[in-house]
This record gives sequence, C-alpha cells and structure tokens, in this order.
Amino acid sequence: MPKYRKVAIVGVGLIGGSLGLALRKRGLATEVVGIGRRLESLDKAVDREAVDRATVDFAEGLAEAEVVVIATPVESTAEFVCRSVELATDAAFITDVGSTKAVICQEVATRLPAALQKFVGSHPLAGDHRTGPEHARSDLFEGKTVVTTPTESTPPALVAQVESFWESLGAQVVRMPPSEHDEALATTSHLPHLLASALAATTPEEWLPLAATGWADTTRVAAGDPELWTQIFSQNRAAVLNALDQLSDALSKVHTALTDENWTDLQKTLQQAKRIRDALGN
Repeated sequence: MPKYRKVAIVGVGLIGGSLGLALRKRGLATEVVGIGRRLESLDKAVDREAVDRATVDFAEGLAEAEVVVIATPVESTAEFVCRSVELATDAAFITDVGSTKAVICQEVATRLPAALQKFVGSHPLAGDHRTGPEHARSDLFEGKTVVTTPTESTPPALVAQVESFWESLGAQVVRMPPSEHDEALATTSHLPHLLASALAATTPEEWLPLAATGWADTTRVAAGDPELWTQIFSQNRAAVLNALDQLSDALSKVHTALTDENWTDLQKTLQQAKRIRDALGN
C-alpha cells in the first residue's frame, strides 16, 4: 500500500525527476504530480514517466497533496515554499532540495513565519552535472546522504516526517543547523565546483586533445548549469569566500615549496591529501 496518497514536485528537472521516478519505482505514492512553468520541461517529465501527470497550475497541482517538494533553483525556493504553505492542506509537509540552506530558511521565516511549522529544509547530496528530467534516475538517492536543516522552532514531529520521507527513498539522513550545512558544503561542494570551473576556463582550447582522464575528472562538474551555480555562490558567498581563503593559504604553501625546491614539504602535502582522499573510500 502506498505511503502517500499524493506527492507534488515543484520543478521537475534532474533532482525533481529522479524523485518522481524513485517514488513511482518504490510504490510510495498513489499519484506523483509535477508542477512547473514550462510545458516543454513538464512534457519531458511525463514522457520519462517521472510523474503521473503535470500542470502549470500551482494551486491545482498542490490540491490534496500530502507531501510538497520544492526542486527549483535556490533563488526561487523560499517563494515557492511560502506559496505552498498558503495553498497546501494543513496536513501537508513541505521540504526542498536546495544546495544552500541558511538564506532559504531565513527568507521563509521572514516572509511567512508560520511556514516553519510546515517546512523543513533538505539537501540531497546526490546529483549530476547534467540537467533536465531526461537525465533523471530512480536510484539517485539510494545510499546517498540527505541533510535536513530544521530550526529551533521546527516541530519534532514534522522533522520526523521529512526524515522518514527521505529514508523511504533509500537515503541516509544527517541533521544539522542551516548555517553549519552551508559552511560544510562550501568546502565539500561549492568550492570544488568553483575550482573546476576556474581550471576549465584557464585551459586553452587547443590543448584539449591533450586532456586525459585527470583533467576530465577534475573539471567534470564545471559542465553544470552556470545560472544555477551563480545563484548558489550568491547565497553562500561568505562561506565560499572563507573556504577560498583557506585554499589560497594551502596553494601559497605549495607555491613556496616549489619555488624553494622544498620537495620534503611538497611531499608532506601530497601525502596528507592522499590520506584524506583515500578516507572517502571511493
């Protein structure tokens, strides 16, 4: 028997589409409805069978939904959260998938304080540099970490509902404050994307035939949507700048080691890097 009668997904791109596929594959929802602004993208989601049906009518799409997931770019997430709170049923709970959390949670609290009784921020640490429902995968969340970011005023029962939702998709849930999430992701996600983009941007195109797997692996995420990532950097600017400062210090030490031909110090840095990378285990 399905766990949810109706799940509404606002924004059916890669993450939203994968969410719909996962819900349908696991039989967790009687109906999955995709909500968006562009019929072209919604039609792709329907063709991909990521949703049972799709609509551009926000109110109609939310009607009687038990779960609402906002899967739009982070710049518009707070707006859609507040609209969802005003239109959804009292029994519905609302979450999102945004890569930043502090600004979103603060905007929601400022615009509509009552929304914190129905909304818990979430961030699935899963994705792809490709975009659109055509690249969605039903197994995208299996074994992946999802961070939830309740505030001090979030009802514990609501947190439990949202975390149970992600766990039912095969994810492992980690809970932390919004600001702590943003500080961590600045180092583990946002800074790597910035570095990959900088490396790709400074590589002469005529040298691309000489770019092997090392360059390709390092710059893969630079193929992500520039508009989406500009929004992420804007919302997490302070934490990214702090992470960038720490990296600059590390690069300065490497630069000094190379300048001074201090191969012992350079090797120590390489050894530390290898130890940390190996600890990830994949």
